[in-house]
Amino acid sequence: MLTSTIKKLTLATSLGLMASSAMAGYDFNVGDDGKLSFGGYLKVDARYVNGDVAYRDFWIGTGTPLEESASQFRIFANESRFNTKYVHGDVMGFIEMDFLGGGGNQVVSNSAHPRLRHAFIKYKDLTVGQTWTTFMNTSAIPETADFAGATVGLAFVRQGQIRYDMGGFQVSIENPESDGGDTANDDLPDVVARYNFKGDWGNVSISALGRRLNTLGGNSETAFGGSIAGRINTFGKDDLRFQFHQGEVGRYVGLGVTKDLIGEEVETSTSYLAAYRHYWTDTLRSTFLYGRIETDKSDADRSQWSVNLFQNLTPALAVGIEVGNFALDDQKVDSNYAQFSMRYAL
Repeated sequence: MLTSTIKKLTLATSLGLMASSAMAGYDFNVGDDGKLSFGGYLKVDARYVNGDVAYRDFWIGTGTPLEESASQFRIFANESRFNTKYVHGDVMGFIEMDFLGGGGNQVVSNSAHPRLRHAFIKYKDLTVGQTWTTFMNTSAIPETADFAGATVGLAFVRQGQIRYDMGGFQVSIENPESDGGDTANDDLPDVVARYNFKGDWGNVSISALGRRLNTLGGNSETAFGGSIAGRINTFGKDDLRFQFHQGEVGRYVGLGVTKDLIGEEVETSTSYLAAYRHYWTDTLRSTFLYGRIETDKSDADRSQWSVNLFQNLTPALAVGIEVGNFALDDQKVDSNYAQFSMRYAL
């Protein structure tokens, strides 16, 4: 049987979910070795963008240059998400969804489609399903109001994979994609190997990526890239988060900056991200960050910086304000932004 503590936690979380859906109900039926958990968060953002790059709810590696500077303000809650985890002995199943799947409009309903983020099964050291690529060190993602923050320098891919962990070493085969090429002939998986160094000081990961890409001209090209990323504890509760990616990493880095293939050639990029989080008090903190990516075939050059201030009103409720700039440096246009966020962890 579940302990009373787990029962109370499950009931409290269920009531929180029910509050957003009238007449909803939930049934639980787990065995002696089973556990059912709910999680996620509700996040509301108020965002103002001004400049020569068109408004987006969050910056990605690309953008739309404007002939004239424009300003736009929006309030939205699409980043909100919920997840469920099932555990029975050595088996764990996890599924998570958010509301960034599109749909709706700002005229009437502002509705948004649910979107699958994660869906995977873990059995001992084996993970099978859709989740973050093994190439990505999630602990190196900075705390920001803008979703993910400085994606130009960030490894950011979720996809189907089969991963095996052996202590600090991880190896996986992952869903292939020749972005910009012939995807109909992607018949070999991407391969990722990663080693994690961990301690009281933080963690650092070194990752290597190997792929076969198929061009529209009927050729096959090999692509290799590497990454080093981590989170280092500094003074008190402060930390430094960093990422550096170099090589033929294509779609794995930059969220849309470059394709894997430019014509018949493999794109090469260099990208980096540095973010320092400082705690002013036990609950008040700021993150200062800068990210950049440059590519060799498409000559893309993109950058982003930001600074923010977050305060926990309760252990589960945080509010924050962030200001920053996103630039298409290769096109000599940029936009400034300011964003207020409130996030309630379920």
